[in-house]
Order: sequence, then structure tokens, then C-alpha cells
Amino acid sequence: MIAAGLSYVKFALPNVGPAPDMQIEGTMAQIERGEYLANNVMVCMECHSQRDWTLFLAPPKPGTKGIGGEVHDQRLGFPGKYVSSNLTPYHLSEWTDGEIFRAITSGVDRDGNALFPIMPHPNFGQLDEEDIKSVIAYIRTLESVEYDTDPSESDFPMNFIINLIPQKAYLKPAPPKSDLVAYGEYLSISAMCATCHTQQDDKGAFIGPEFGGGMSFKLDDGSIVRSANLTPSPTGIGTWTRESFIQRFKEYADSTYVPHVVNEGDFQTTMPWSSYSHMTEDDLAALFEYLQSLTPVDNIVEKFTPSI
Repeated sequence: MIAAGLSYVKFALPNVGPAPDMQIEGTMAQIERGEYLANNVMVCMECHSQRDWTLFLAPPKPGTKGIGGEVHDQRLGFPGKYVSSNLTPYHLSEWTDGEIFRAITSGVDRDGNALFPIMPHPNFGQLDEEDIKSVIAYIRTLESVEYDTDPSESDFPMNFIINLIPQKAYLKPAPPKSDLVAYGEYLSISAMCATCHTQQDDKGAFIGPEFGGGMSFKLDDGSIVRSANLTPSPTGIGTWTRESFIQRFKEYADSTYVPHVVNEGDFQTTMPWSSYSHMTEDDLAALFEYLQSLTPVDNIVEKFTPSI
């Protein structure tokens, strides 16, 4: 019975249904919206580029935008080796729009393989269908770069568990921007705020108060950086104003900003400030109002533990 169950999980799952039959028009409005989301909110380009971790904020290396190859593996605490894929036409030209859509929203590639949720398909499967289509329209405009990434591989038992993770998308229309709290919640899902700012176990399940911070991220040198408490507690952002929240993001939006070199044991961050800094002030204001509506969580986070 155990063997039969494992065989079912390994070979019959994931089962999220076929890729939808769709052809995205790729209007200028879609491309512009998709560019904004992919670069500044959903931060697709942050993960599907190769980041320079010797510099503060780990900015993408020049010439790697969209080509993939960023590695998240056992050294960083992952249950396998997960490599971001090439999003340029070199890799995706044979994919249908529906296959890309299913991968983004349900976590299954064109061959039926499950994608590890460092690709945040559980979040993206809750978004507005038109926003996902806009991201695809933008991705289709990327310059084709001939670059082959290593395959992703899961260790045991994640090589079985991973097939249980993909789910059918539960898409829903984005709230009106005039409803700051509701639209801010939508943005927080798009930007994976809870995913990074909530403590999780090794299977990705939340084990701490949502948005309470303290999620640990291991860096290459063995240092550990932890996510901040985003709730309106004095130990979180309870004393912040809307203006100070927006300004915190905009610190890195200045084109003259040059990240400094990070030596072993120096503070580094996994927060993609350079991408989020280009969110509009209206979107940041909505995000702030949503976070202020959360239940306060008293949690003092030790931000950084150096390796030496």
C-alpha cells in the first residue's frame, strides 16, 4: 500500500488540469502593466536573473536579466537544488501562452513537472487573470538570450512532497485601487510579503504569526538574515507613518545609488529593495494601509547573525 501510494504521488501527480487554451494579444497596455508587475511587484526579473551577492542588495548582474540561472540549494537550506529558468524566447518560444499561464499560477511546467514554490505559484494563483496575462505579454518581449540553465532537483522526501504542492489556480479580480486596504492586500499577495515575513517549517508551512517576521534566510557565507515584523506592533511598523514607509522603499530608487561591497560576515539582505523601490507611491501607500490593518504581533526580530 505504501509503494502504491508513493507511486501515485510520484507519477500521477501533480494534477491541476491541462494548460488553458489562450492566446494573449500583447497590447501595449498589457506589456506596460506586465513590465511594472514583473520588475517591481512580483519581482520575476529579480529571481530569473543572476544576482551579485558581493554587492549590497545583490543586484542582478549586467546582461543576465531574464536568463535564469540563480541557484537556491542545500547550502542555503533548501531541500534540493532549484535553479531559476530562462524566461527569454530562447527557452519559452515553444511554450504556449496557456502553458506559461499554468506554470505561473499552478506550478506545473509544460511537461507536467511540479515547480518548487520558491517560484511563488501559490501566490500568483490568487491574482487577477489579466495581471498574469500582462506579465506573459511582457515576458514575450524580452530579448532572446541563448543560455541553458541546470535542471532543478529535489532531495528525498521533497522529490515526492513537491508533487502534492501544485493546486488549481483560484484567480480573482483585483480590488479597486480606491479601496486601499483591499488593494493593499492584493499587492501583498503579489509581492509575497507574508511568504517571506512569516516563519515557516522546512516544508514551507507557516509556523509563526502571519507577517510577524523572523523567517531565516541563510547566505552563502553562513550568515543568517531574518525578515522584519510587518504588523502594527511597536516591535514591527506600528510607529511608522505612511510617509516613512514609502520613504524607506524609495531610498534605493535614486539612479545614482551605488551598492557597496559586502565582505564575509557583513550585513546583507535578501529583501529585493532595488525592485520594490520602483513601486508607485500609490501602491506603497495601499500596501502600508493593509499592513496597518493587521493584528499586531509582539515579536522582536534579531535581524542578522554574522558567520564570524
